[in-house]
Amino acid sequence: MVHETVITAPRNLPVAFGGGAVIGSLGGLIGLGGAEFRLPLLIGLFRFTALEAVILNKAMSLVVVASALPLRAATVPFATIAAHWPIVLNLLAGSLLGAWIGAGWATRLRSETLYKVIAGLLVVIAVVLVFGHDAAAGQPLLTGSAQLVVGVIVGFGIGIVASLLGVAGGELLIPTLVLLFGADMKLAGSLSLAVSLPTMIVGFTRYSRDQSFSVINRNRGFLVVMAAGSFVGTFIGGQLLGIVPSWVLLPALAIILLVSAAKVWRHR
Repeated sequence: MVHETVITAPRNLPVAFGGGAVIGSLGGLIGLGGAEFRLPLLIGLFRFTALEAVILNKAMSLVVVASALPLRAATVPFATIAAHWPIVLNLLAGSLLGAWIGAGWATRLRSETLYKVIAGLLVVIAVVLVFGHDAAAGQPLLTGSAQLVVGVIVGFGIGIVASLLGVAGGELLIPTLVLLFGADMKLAGSLSLAVSLPTMIVGFTRYSRDQSFSVINRNRGFLVVMAAGSFVGTFIGGQLLGIVPSWVLLPALAIILLVSAAKVWRHR
């Protein structure tokens, strides 16, 4: 891959915190870390190249996910998550490989191609956000070996998407856990985090082998400040969850993603 010229100018840290807080709030409102919304901000407002933005997004997503899992323990105890270890392992069997391959693709793609891939995946996330987020839990869609095979395949796809966007993949994992495995929404949220964390670590490890990973060292202050803003915003969004009705919220957030996708597609 031909890497773009590195921008080393300092970024405004208060704006980074504020931007992270706003994005985290959006994510908190729908039970995510906000990485889907953070990525276009890193590219559009802070002018990181596509690959740099994905790597920084992955680092910040890792912080949010690692923090969210223990914070949810009061609602969904670790023992409950451990009791559903076959589901976690089923998805991880595909997602870990997908994360490694997806990160490898991202480091080899031309920048213009990566922008277009990111834009396309943001559109996919927007569609899932509207049509899959409020899926009702019930009986699993499949059982037995069919469920096992489909779980690996879906996990593989989610791992690729998570690495290419630098996200946790919760917006795809949660509907999968609800529909394919019949989990309720609260359990699905925690199981999603349990799958996301090792998947993200694998993708992050793969990115560390590329020279673009140096963006982490060059922007450590920016990363910490924006990650802190994202965490604060996620907490605020969670508190606002009961105020904003989902029938208004989900389409609005989907529109934001579609507009962001159009901007990223045209980005030069």
